[in-house]
Amino acid sequence: MTKREGLDPSVLRAYDIRGVVGDTLTEDDMTAIGRAFASEMANRGAKTVAVGYDGRLTSPAMASALVAGLYQSGASVIQTGMGPSPMAYFASYKLGTDACLMVTGSHNPPDFNGLKMTLQSKAFYGDDILELGARVARQDYIDAEGDISEQEVFDAYVDRMLIDYEGTKELSVAWDPGNGAAGDVTKAVTARLPGRHVMINETIDGTFPAHHPDPTVESNLEQLKDLVAREKCDLGIAFDGDGDRIGVIDAQGRVLWGDQLLVLLARDVLADQPGAPILCDVKASRMFFEEIEKLGGKPVMWKVGHSHIKSKMVELNAPLAGEMSAHIFFKHRYYGYDDAMYAAIRLLSLLAKSDKSLAEYRDDLPQMVNTPEIRIDCADDRKFDVIDELVTQLRKDPDADFSDMDGVRVETEHGWWLLRASNTQPALVIRCESDTQDGLDHLKDIVRGTLKAHGLDPAAF
Repeated sequence: MTKREGLDPSVLRAYDIRGVVGDTLTEDDMTAIGRAFASEMANRGAKTVAVGYDGRLTSPAMASALVAGLYQSGASVIQTGMGPSPMAYFASYKLGTDACLMVTGSHNPPDFNGLKMTLQSKAFYGDDILELGARVARQDYIDAEGDISEQEVFDAYVDRMLIDYEGTKELSVAWDPGNGAAGDVTKAVTARLPGRHVMINETIDGTFPAHHPDPTVESNLEQLKDLVAREKCDLGIAFDGDGDRIGVIDAQGRVLWGDQLLVLLARDVLADQPGAPILCDVKASRMFFEEIEKLGGKPVMWKVGHSHIKSKMVELNAPLAGEMSAHIFFKHRYYGYDDAMYAAIRLLSLLAKSDKSLAEYRDDLPQMVNTPEIRIDCADDRKFDVIDELVTQLRKDPDADFSDMDGVRVETEHGWWLLRASNTQPALVIRCESDTQDGLDHLKDIVRGTLKAHGLDPAAF
């Protein structure tokens, strides 16, 4: 591979840094990122940083390279070891560090790795990441000797998970950490929970031999569905590769998506904080907004992306938020970041206090007819232009009812449809929802016509 100047632009994502190890992202790159991040910390009067890493085969070496760069530019590094991303975030709060860096490829394939970042209790994303890349390109580093130490936080993190568990009904729960970084935590937490717990794929293995570690893709939940049926469990819970996204199925093997989970989890939150804002992204069902209002909350639609959601939570002082991608953020009795195990604890607590099963809660929710999240190829240098052109067109229609906070979400008498540019792929994201199948078919026809009008192939939809 020819040595390049600076970072490969493709690794500078909207919410994090992510690339193919040895190709678009190398150990030398991680050292450079460490130097740039420590230099930026110093500019903001920050000194200490917690560093964790996930269970990927490349993560220990990538973390060591990152720490070397942090040290060379004066940071005081506390290494917290292997675990899920939320454990690293927890370590930052517990240890009082100024920043947190988590080496993780999240739910990507095994050859990927990357970095999630916070600085001074805020998400480090967007323009911050672009400026970090520019600093690497300039080699604009502080030369100063830092220090490196290690701190075990695993036991404290497990203890913290159990603090908020409540309820007397013993549940039968199936778990699938997907060979991801939450495996050891899952074993430790379930050993101390009441009820019956059965597990698969709990051994951390960065090759992900059982299935891709993304529980928002229903095909990745097939093993869990089989386990729930075979063991006659009340529910099944799955985690993604770094333990910040949750997948949930009921006793009948039906998936509860991110917006449905939020409605259930909001019950306890709004009982404690009536009228509080509850956030979800622009892909959320109309059901979410109606049900949160019924529960006495204020539903808020916001931009897709965990960094966007975290920032808006702080602005609105919201106690709970989430995304259709099943990042769930609890500020109510917790710290405000996305933690799949903590979301699981709160869900189990709800069920353990209730006479109703998860399947019954799901049946109580309005049943909408919708598409999954569909992605169609669209070049990076074209995808945002398509959205801009569509917004311009809609603004000329006085009867158009739409939001353009993140892509375009159009409300119609038949339901709503969404078209937005992916922040992580050369693609457009589509979703449609209606009360009826006929209504959904009508919305899909509208979207196909829209795609065709903008020079895109509607056959993929």
